[in-house]
Amino acid sequence: MSGRLSGKTALITAAGQGIGRATALAMAAEGARVHATDVNPKTLESLAGNGNISTRVLDVLDDAAIKRTLDELPPLDVLFNCAGYVHHGTVLDCTPKDWEFSFNLNVRAMYMTIRSALPKMLENGGGSIINMASVAGSIKGLPNRFVYGASKAAVVGLTKSVAADFVAKGIRCNAIAPGTVDTPSLEERIGAFADPVEARKAFIARQSMGRLAKPEEIAPIVVFLASDESVFATGNVYSVDGGMTI
Repeated sequence: MSGRLSGKTALITAAGQGIGRATALAMAAEGARVHATDVNPKTLESLAGNGNISTRVLDVLDDAAIKRTLDELPPLDVLFNCAGYVHHGTVLDCTPKDWEFSFNLNVRAMYMTIRSALPKMLENGGGSIINMASVAGSIKGLPNRFVYGASKAAVVGLTKSVAADFVAKGIRCNAIAPGTVDTPSLEERIGAFADPVEARKAFIARQSMGRLAKPEEIAPIVVFLASDESVFATGNVYSVDGGMTI
């Protein structure tokens, strides 16, 4: 299949739903061979049958599983670190356990996937690494996003550091910073509020366009960063936020 990603091999974490799933489908449509991973095998079932997508269960909190997966796969041209967790609350609501879990999933998992994928990428002549940041913390302070914002700010630092260290070796590393996206994860968080209807209205109210983003509206920027169209772009954070940071 021809396309902007024809001949490229990509791995996506948290590919079973939301932005990860939309990106897996978009990359496959552009000709990439996509290895779609997720901790939940059930969510991966909807990707079955797409000839350009293979699925496998991967818990990105398991260092050994990450290393084993990357050792088994051919060299990657694209790594999209999409897995993450949103904790709700201020610094006073964030327990040490909340802090540890958030940083392990939102930052440490990226460190491990990059560290495991990078040697083969370098041997293969280069590649594009794309990390999931967020408007929250990375660019803008939002209420009740203390540890989420802190961890996503760390993602930006991680991204820029990898970009700086390997800029002359064919490796590009960028991040995307979405606004609020209408995903199953968001739906689950909204459902946890005492008044889900009002909670959804509040999420929509902070979006300047007056609506939430669709996962399919975030995927194109990831495809762009994965493609050779962005060959001169590295170390950047790309906001896809519906005007939240205007």
